[in-house]
Amino acid sequence: MKTAQCRNCEKIAAAKTGHFSYNFTSHFKTIRPTVRRCKRLVTHYSAHNSSTESLAREMDNGSVFNAMRFSNHSESGSLMYQASLKGHEGPALVVFSGGTAFNSVAGHLRQLTTRVTHILPVSDDGGSTAEIVRVLGGPAVGDIRSRCLRLADDTDAEARAVRKLLAHRLSGESAERAKMEWYEVVEGDHSLWEGVSEPYKHTIRAFLVYFHSQIQRHSTERFNFRNGSVGNFFFAGARLFFRSLEAAIFLFSRVARIPEGSLVLPAICTEERITLGAEMANGTIIRGQNEISHPAAPESPGPIRVDKHGRGPPLAAPVRRIFYLSAEGTMREHEVFPPPNPRLLTQVDTADALVYGMGSLYTSICPSLVLKGVGEKIAERDIPKIFLLNGSHDRETSASKSNAGPMTACDVVLAVCDALNRRHAKAGQPLDHPPSAYVTALLVPQGGAIVTDIASLEAIGIREVVEVPAIQDRSGNCLFEPGELVRAIERIVQ
Repeated sequence: MKTAQCRNCEKIAAAKTGHFSYNFTSHFKTIRPTVRRCKRLVTHYSAHNSSTESLAREMDNGSVFNAMRFSNHSESGSLMYQASLKGHEGPALVVFSGGTAFNSVAGHLRQLTTRVTHILPVSDDGGSTAEIVRVLGGPAVGDIRSRCLRLADDTDAEARAVRKLLAHRLSGESAERAKMEWYEVVEGDHSLWEGVSEPYKHTIRAFLVYFHSQIQRHSTERFNFRNGSVGNFFFAGARLFFRSLEAAIFLFSRVARIPEGSLVLPAICTEERITLGAEMANGTIIRGQNEISHPAAPESPGPIRVDKHGRGPPLAAPVRRIFYLSAEGTMREHEVFPPPNPRLLTQVDTADALVYGMGSLYTSICPSLVLKGVGEKIAERDIPKIFLLNGSHDRETSASKSNAGPMTACDVVLAVCDALNRRHAKAGQPLDHPPSAYVTALLVPQGGAIVTDIASLEAIGIREVVEVPAIQDRSGNCLFEPGELVRAIERIVQ
């Protein structure tokens, strides 16, 4: 065995296998005080407080900054920047969406309000998220990381540098090249660290190092860094360290400088792997979000970047319902019923309006809606409930139960209502609320590909249908013009 000495740690290269591993002893001697202080703070927060807002107050008082060793040496004066963002105006919104399509609008909502709660599923099983779940288990963090980055502050050079670092993906050319690039990142030698102050760098690296140490403990599983997301690795490291998904979200939100008042919540609070299943109209079962929405080629070597904008091959039959499976389950008998995040219900209970965002209907929107208690809570609120229709079809809307073609706008609204009513659930009592209890307004991008039959929508109680100016992306897909969409939401809400 040949051993090569690095600046802060040892790279041990096994000549025969080409396998590289780290001895992180020297790193942990440096970061242990930081992560211990972080952990003590989160433990205190978990034991004595019931909401993340209380931890935010502690952060404003300075204790979090001391725990994380942030200082005023950075160009931006550290994360104390967030403590100055006081006093929010505008309605409180709750947005149900996935981690991709609604991103184009998420930042623009600040024109209307900063009081936005983003509810996202934790069932993604594609790309580098799938590799993290395969080796380390736990819920998927990719969609949550994506939304946090889209909401992140970019008002100064350091904020942009941190955002660039956490948004970076490793090489997709080969697993070996991606691994070597990862070593440069985790050692602090990569050019991505330029512009990040030492206190900031120290904290971010602490959780990247912890993530890598956890990978090294799983000696029977070889981790593939190809196309890996640095932000996902940071997020996973924080979740594993705190043993709490919400604590990891809180830390990530503060590191990414998400404006105070904006929340990103997982639909389900769990440390277990979450698997999505789809029961088709022909009785077959499809297992896994990626297989339902964006199936990859069978010969794909290792983690690949999932093209979430592509349609993929059409489904053989319409989707009848979406449900959750046990980690290794493949059949209806393996269905599980995780409870919703209690904070999801609390935020809906105090919201001024609800928004169902654009995105994959069955794998981005419905996974948060089929949870027991969500339909009940939404139906009882007398507030605007706004559905944003996609501008184009994807694989999930390629087959309709009502006609021989793709789904219409009416089909899409009914699918959401079926999910909230848990109409086809195999256990529990389904609800029987009409569509108007869940959707009060439908916003449609002008020139969109999904047929909008006003008469059919009125027949199910949807009487407010608003066309919104649209733009086209590089692939020719029709998208809401973000500013116009925000103004349309504002008119309905206010």
